[in-house]
Parts: sequence; structure tokens; C-alpha cells
Amino acid sequence: MGIITLNSIGKVYRTKEIETTALENVNLEVNKGEFLSIMGPSGCGKSTLGRTIMKIYEPTGGEIFYRGQNITKLSNKKMHNLRKSMQMIFQDPYASLNPRFTIGDIIEEPMVIHNMYTKAERKEKVYELLELVGLKPDHIRRYPHEFSGGQRQRVGIARALAVNPNVVLFDEPTSALDPELVGEVLNTIKSLAEEGTTMILVTHEIGFAREVASRILFMDGGRIAADGRPEEIIDHPENQRLQQFLNFVNRK
Repeated sequence: MGIITLNSIGKVYRTKEIETTALENVNLEVNKGEFLSIMGPSGCGKSTLGRTIMKIYEPTGGEIFYRGQNITKLSNKKMHNLRKSMQMIFQDPYASLNPRFTIGDIIEEPMVIHNMYTKAERKEKVYELLELVGLKPDHIRRYPHEFSGGQRQRVGIARALAVNPNVVLFDEPTSALDPELVGEVLNTIKSLAEEGTTMILVTHEIGFAREVASRILFMDGGRIAADGRPEEIIDHPENQRLQQFLNFVNRK
């Protein structure tokens, strides 16, 4: 069994008027140390799948296992300790950072929540993480509004890494950024990919996924339509819908 296993996962969004099926009978095993990229057209279920894997969204059917433990029905209270092991970087760096906190406080906060290290050790860890994501030591005293979107996203990455997670999910981390800022965030993720942490990247950046992922999923209509090595999925697509998707993205 992989570090994360999904058995027949379904996700339905319900309102008074309508039901929308976002995921249908998804089976997936994510292996330890793997860099998995999830791609697909808008509305295909890729972000829903990522957030369901992390138990941010509750599935409406099926089971989720983390390191062999069934976590499907764990309460938020019981999930607290697991949150340390499963971290997520959100799409919008402008909305995900507390504007009242300094960058140092933002990165340190997860360590405080999980009672990690002494105060001095936490500060040293913050400096290490700033360096790791390509930010400067004096940024520790600044506030989010003083940074570009790309820098804020790197702060979010440092915050996620502060608790030494086993799994990190990036949910379209460049979608809210101006084009000129995309490269710096992707370069940060690329450097982290060499550290051996299990990483899941929900993205529309096909070229980047081709370069860094060890495995790619193509989602279509709430299902996994293709699953394989990057060269299989991108260079030699056999699924017709996948071919159409690649052609569309390459024309943009």
C-alpha cells in the first residue's frame, strides 16, 4: 500500500436545486517519494481530487488511507496531528497569508500550533526555510503586502515545509500569478522535488509537469482517464480526450 490510497472515491456537490458529480469511482495509490502531477481541463475534478486526498473536502463515497490508516471518517480533531504530515499550498497567495502577521510569524505559526522546537530553534528554522525558498533573511520582519505574488507563494511553501510534512499538495500554485512571476515559483518547486518528499501538483503547466513529475494523471469528467510516466502521457498520448486537451493547451 502506498503512502496515500484512494478506494472508489466519489464526491458530489449538492444544493437544493442540483447535484453535481465532481469525482466518480476514483482509485489511486500515491507512493512514498513520488512526484505526482494531476492535469486536466477546467471542471474535470483535479482540484477536488487534490483537496479530497488531503481531507479538506470530505468524500461522499469510498475510502481514504494514509500510511495504511483509514482516515475517511476521522473528525477534524483527530485529523489535527495528521495535518502536520499532510500540508497544502493554495492557489491564491494573496488570500492565504494573514496580513497582520510578519513573514517570520507566518512561517513559525505551524510549528507553534504543533508544539515543535524551542523559540530559538523555531527562529533558526524560519531562517533556514527562507533561504530554502529563495527569500532573504531580512524578509522575516516584513508583512505580506510588501511582497509580490511570487514571493508570497514562496512564503506559503516555506510555511507548509515548516512542520516537515510527508506529503505536500500544490493546488495550481501559479494560477493566480502574473506570467512573469510563474517561473520563480516553479523553480522553487523544482528544487524541492529533489528532497524526497512526496509531492502532488495540481497544475495546467504541462511543460513543467513533463520536466519534474515522476508520474502524471489526466482527469476527465471526474475520473482518471490516463495515468503513467510523463513521456507516456504527454509525448505519446493514447486517450483521445487527452490528445484534445494537449492540443488545446499547446495552441494557447
